[in-house]
Amino acid sequence: MRDRRLPLTIFAAVLVLVGASTALLVFDPRVTSADALRTGGLAAGSVVALYALWLNDRRRKVDEERQRLEHRRQELDSERYALEQRRQELEHRRTDHERDRSADERFARAVELLGHDADQVRVGALHALAGLARSSPDYTQTVLDVLCSYLRRPFVHPKWTDDDTGVTSELELERYVRQTAQRLITELLPSAADPGAQPYDLDLTNAWLERFSLSGRLVGRVAAFACRFRHTTNLNGAVFRGPVALRDSTFLGRVRAVASTFEDRLELRGIRTFERFDFDRADFRGPVDVKRVELTSPAYFRDSAFHGGVDLRHARITGELHFTPVGGAPEALLDDTRVAEAHCLPAEWAVQNGLLIHNHPHG
Repeated sequence: MRDRRLPLTIFAAVLVLVGASTALLVFDPRVTSADALRTGGLAAGSVVALYALWLNDRRRKVDEERQRLEHRRQELDSERYALEQRRQELEHRRTDHERDRSADERFARAVELLGHDADQVRVGALHALAGLARSSPDYTQTVLDVLCSYLRRPFVHPKWTDDDTGVTSELELERYVRQTAQRLITELLPSAADPGAQPYDLDLTNAWLERFSLSGRLVGRVAAFACRFRHTTNLNGAVFRGPVALRDSTFLGRVRAVASTFEDRLELRGIRTFERFDFDRADFRGPVDVKRVELTSPAYFRDSAFHGGVDLRHARITGELHFTPVGGAPEALLDDTRVAEAHCLPAEWAVQNGLLIHNHPHG
């Protein structure tokens, strides 16, 4: 259609040119041929100009319609994108729901199997719980609570009393299961070298633990009241963000807490030790409660830092005491603190008649 309009316009312009020129020559004898041709040309140009104006107006309308259609297309694309985002969000929620449901089922099944008679089934359940914690970090604290709860179950082994005559295969198998639970607890805790990691809490009250280790781990709160620890208890380099309570616990083996950091309160009240008790280079940022302890083996606190004071009232230290804290003696309560043999005490302390006292030199 557009191709026919241009020839028609040219044809009309020629007709106007010829018609106008001829009419002037016929009806006005005074007009020369040149004037008639000039006037006809102006008339023909007007026709062409009108066509050009119409064409521009038409093009403008077409452009406006194209812009409107483009705007509508963009709106439809935005709506399509929003719908796709919504679909993906719903898909993610469905996937998360399925994963959570699957994790809940795995957790429930593993906890149920912890009561199985076969030791290998219980070990498998412990590993299943640990695997769940690794794949779903939101379960880590819950899994640690379950592992600690398993270790709090009543367990008496003759080796804890140096009597091997009553050792049975069932006890040995259960002992192996418990050692697996302890190892998995250590593995699930983050490294102390990762300050941005989330610390987790441990509740081991009344547990019987063997070769228990938190070495190099970041831990939150620890509740270990009235526990029994056999063989070496290794806390070297551990960082404890919350309070640590070892009150009334018994340590049958060595205690190693070299270069450990206690950011909150440490309770050692009423503990008993039978082998070396080593807190060299430890950093105690909260108060340390050592009331009524019974330390029958050497106790070491060399180059340790005390920021919150020490309560040593009614302590009984029948082994050697090596106490050389950084910066001199901390604020301490020493009422009825008995020490059999002291080495390298701070200048502010002294042993008199077996009692550890504050040294107040005269003159």
